[in-house]
Amino acid sequence: MKDRFRLGFIALGAVGLGLILLFELQRRPGYFANSTYLGAIVAIEIVLGCLWRFETVFFPVTMYCFLAAGTGLPFAVESWTVRWLFLGVGALAGSVIWIKSNRIHHFGVFHLVALFAVLAALASASTSGTPMTALLKVGSLFLLFLYASTGGRVALAGREASFVHVLVLGCEILVFVSAIFYFAGHDVFGNPNNLGAFVGVVAIPVLLWAALVAENRGERQRHYTALAICAVLLYVTVCRAAIVADALVTVALTLGLRRPRLLLKAAFVAAFFLEVMAVANPAHMSELMNSLSGRFIFKLSAHRPQQGILGSRMTPWDESISAVAQHPWFGTGFGTSDLGSEQSNLQQSNVSTVEGTNREHGSSYLALIEYMGLLGILPFLLLMFLLMRSAGRVYMWMRRTASPYHYAIPFAMVTLAGIVHAAFEDWLFAAGSYLCLFFWVLAFLLVDLASEIDADLRITKPKGVSGLAPTQGFLQPTA
Repeated sequence: MKDRFRLGFIALGAVGLGLILLFELQRRPGYFANSTYLGAIVAIEIVLGCLWRFETVFFPVTMYCFLAAGTGLPFAVESWTVRWLFLGVGALAGSVIWIKSNRIHHFGVFHLVALFAVLAALASASTSGTPMTALLKVGSLFLLFLYASTGGRVALAGREASFVHVLVLGCEILVFVSAIFYFAGHDVFGNPNNLGAFVGVVAIPVLLWAALVAENRGERQRHYTALAICAVLLYVTVCRAAIVADALVTVALTLGLRRPRLLLKAAFVAAFFLEVMAVANPAHMSELMNSLSGRFIFKLSAHRPQQGILGSRMTPWDESISAVAQHPWFGTGFGTSDLGSEQSNLQQSNVSTVEGTNREHGSSYLALIEYMGLLGILPFLLLMFLLMRSAGRVYMWMRRTASPYHYAIPFAMVTLAGIVHAAFEDWLFAAGSYLCLFFWVLAFLLVDLASEIDADLRITKPKGVSGLAPTQGFLQPTA
């Protein structure tokens, strides 16, 4: 009955839209010869089609639009604007569907704090030198949190197994495709930092968990092969933030599951990998080892060798601290920086941040302090605390049960990797970033799943990810 009502509503909307288009075609036939208008019509039709299967289709399509906009994947140019249409429609439609659905979870403290964070960002927008840009960024943050609170939860509710299976499959496909194109001389992610962010925050945490709960040897080998490719990509890109994040994720997962042997195996594999690379390409390995204190750990600058550890981050960090000193209480406005006399000469955009209108901060947290000030950042700090508390509950559950068979575990690992990685890259509250969208949707889902964990419950071993049925967030074998 529910599907019939939805189908009838969408069909009625399509008929109404068709009549409006025919009426406009008679009045202004020149509009339909314009590629921009035709593209908008096609985008609206795609959105309506995705609304028909909102639970299963809308999130993957929205995620692809954001991913394509930040990479060199097909439809990258079109996705630059269409992604906001999907996010807005997803937030509004998701809210309606969530309200009408039989909800197991309701809005809680975490969601209330997220709303307070948006209101604080709205208040800070009035202090910005470019208030319109700040308001647009606040609006995008509100849509992101609204979608994660409603539409994202609809995509998971009652279909945890299929959601996680698609997530694991998508990570595998992207890893293999990215590796093929990267070693062919074309980086689909645009630059090593973007590639390292995807591998470090998304692929490795998800695939590592999937390998632990694989149902057969072939599936486990496929996951470990993808993990090996991820290690190679991190080796060639030398993305320090991703390597640090994944090292902490591996340690947390192995200690949480009380499997020190797995940690020893990971260390042995890493050492063996470096030895193989040294034999295969000794010149590159020698160059890498000689520059470890510079590129990988110290990242020394030729002009500023005295900076030492994380020298490449010192300049943006110093600039951010100076900006905080100038605007200590209410910041420079959410998503905007105080660029002084250059501010009025910069071209602004109503769709996305134009290069040069903002500056690099070298850390999502320093950027947030600059944007919000010491008072405005308080709701965001509380939001991060609640998120880390949910991840901590998942870790304590693993410690007590020594079981990896819970859907909250990969979400907690992605959250941990994202929190660490964001300390060295500026993306955590940039709503236009695909990584930001993915992180916060999974973070809101983690809060729901972590609330279901019973620390004293032992879980029997299931058949595997691809054949699992959900029972209150746990992986159970299908009949």
